Amino acid sequence: MRLVSWNVNGIRAAMKKDFANSFQAMNTDALCLQETKAQDDQVIEALADIDGYHIYCNSAEKKGYSGTAILSKTEPLSIQLDMGIAEHDQEGRVIAAEFEHYYLVTVYTPNSGSELKRLDYRQQWDADFLAHLKQLESIKPVIVCGDLNVAHQPIDLARPKPNYNKTAGYTQTEIDGLDNIVASGFIDTFRFQNPEEVKYSWWSYRAGARGKNIGWRIDYFLVTDSLKDHIARTDILNDVMGSDHCPVLLDLSI
Repeated sequence: MRLVSWNVNGIRAAMKKDFANSFQAMNTDALCLQETKAQDDQVIEALADIDGYHIYCNSAEKKGYSGTAILSKTEPLSIQLDMGIAEHDQEGRVIAAEFEHYYLVTVYTPNSGSELKRLDYRQQWDADFLAHLKQLESIKPVIVCGDLNVAHQPIDLARPKPNYNKTAGYTQTEIDGLDNIVASGFIDTFRFQNPEEVKYSWWSYRAGARGKNIGWRIDYFLVTDSLKDHIARTDILNDVMGSDHCPVLLDLSI
């Protein structure tokens, strides 16, 4: 089973940048999208020519902002939008698709913002999102993917020292949030298979960062520990263009 996660930085913009061909080449059983930047009907319209997939969307109340989607060849048993917490459920950031043997969760974690203005909120989000994952996990194993907006370790960004505790995505508070998810029994699949590999999934549009590979690994697949032996392949598809993020991939032997 192949799963792909991709922050497309606007699905309508991505469709104009060869998204359809990139998607077809991935040959994936499910694609999880973040930052669709569109309302549900606009997402469906943008993906109208994609055949063979069930499409589920979660849009922000604010138009043109945030948003997530799941495209799946197999129809889920159920779909759960958001976390059931009013404070968090305004921005379309979470979808959980239930399948026979697992939940597939896509998430677009809030950015802590310029000058870290949203860091306190982010800390609460991380705690509540972990509780949400553990509630799902009490029913069946969980695969969670998406833009977690944090580089977990120094190896996960090109310039760790100047960014530490100064830049959103690499503060100790955010690192602790992902530490807590891992400590609760979730495995960072890419790092599990590639403990020393330097590979990034996001690059600033500024100063030619992608061409220079001055990037960050902030897009992840995490899985319940019970799925560890089913991890067949992980990859970061950084030759796929069309967004400031590239897709990340997980093959599972399920």
